[in-house]
Amino acid sequence: MKIVILGVGGRLGAALLREYRDKFDVAGFNHRQLNLSDLAAVREKLRNTRFDILINAAGFTKVDLCETQPDRAFLINAEAPRVVAEICDEKNARLIHFSTDYVFGGERREPYTEEDQASPISVYGESKLAGENNVLAAKSQNLVVRVSWVFGPDRPSFIDAMIQQAQENDEVDAVADKFSTPTYTLDIAAMLPEFFDANVAGGILHFANAGQCSWREYAQWAVDCCHNGGLPLKSKTIGERKLRDMTNWIARRPVYSVLSSAKYTKLTGISPRTWREAVSDYITRFYSKK
Repeated sequence: MKIVILGVGGRLGAALLREYRDKFDVAGFNHRQLNLSDLAAVREKLRNTRFDILINAAGFTKVDLCETQPDRAFLINAEAPRVVAEICDEKNARLIHFSTDYVFGGERREPYTEEDQASPISVYGESKLAGENNVLAAKSQNLVVRVSWVFGPDRPSFIDAMIQQAQENDEVDAVADKFSTPTYTLDIAAMLPEFFDANVAGGILHFANAGQCSWREYAQWAVDCCHNGGLPLKSKTIGERKLRDMTNWIARRPVYSVLSSAKYTKLTGISPRTWREAVSDYITRFYSKK
C-alpha cells in the first residue's frame, strides 16, 4: 500500500509523514514540490505518481488572508481538491481530505455532528466547505475528516505562541468567549490508519480531542503544565479578552465550533483522550527538552 501526503510542510502533514514513515510506504509533497494553486502541475505530478491512498493535509489556512484573497482561497481549498479527487478516482485510490470546524457558523451551544448543516461565516469556511463538496461528489468512498484547533510539534500554533508570550511577558491574555476543542496531530496520526481500508465507508467524519474550552482556558492549561514541568515563565495567569476586542481581525470566527467525535467512537470503539491530556503530553514531550 503506497500513501502520498500533500502538505507535509504544514503542522498536520509533517506529523503524518513522520509518524507513518516507518510503518508504511509513504511519500510527501510540500508547497514547493507541489503548488496546489497550479492545477496543471497537480494533474501532471499526481498522474505520474503511484499511490493507493492520498491524504490531503494541504490548504490555504490563513483565515484573514482568505477574506482579502478569496479567489486564491477557493482555488486552493476547493478547486485543487476537486482535481485531486478526480485523479484519485482515475487511479481507484482512496482520498482522505482534511477540513475544519470553521464550516460551521457557531450558532449552536452543543457539539456539531456530521449531520448538522454547515453554515460558514468566512471565506475560509466557505472555501473549505466547497472543497468538501467537491471531494465527496467525485466519489462516495472519499473521506472528509474535520478537525479543530490543531496543534503539534512540527509548526507553531496558538498554544506555542501563548507559551512564548508567558515566557517573555508579565501579562498575557487570550479570548475567553470563543469555544472549540484542541486536536493533537499525533492523535490524528494514530486514528487515521483505521480508515485506510477502501472498504470502510466514506463521507464526513469529525475528530477532536474530548471536551471543549475557550482560548483562554486552553492557554491557561498550557501555562499550568509548563509551570508544573519547571519551565521558566514570567506570567502564570492568562487574562481574559473578548471577541469584540479583536479589532485587527478581518474574518468573522464562529463563537462555538466544538466537533462531536461520537461517530468516530461508534465506528472504532475508541474514545479520543481529553484535550487536557493531549496538551499535557505535548508539553511533556516537546517542552521538557527545551
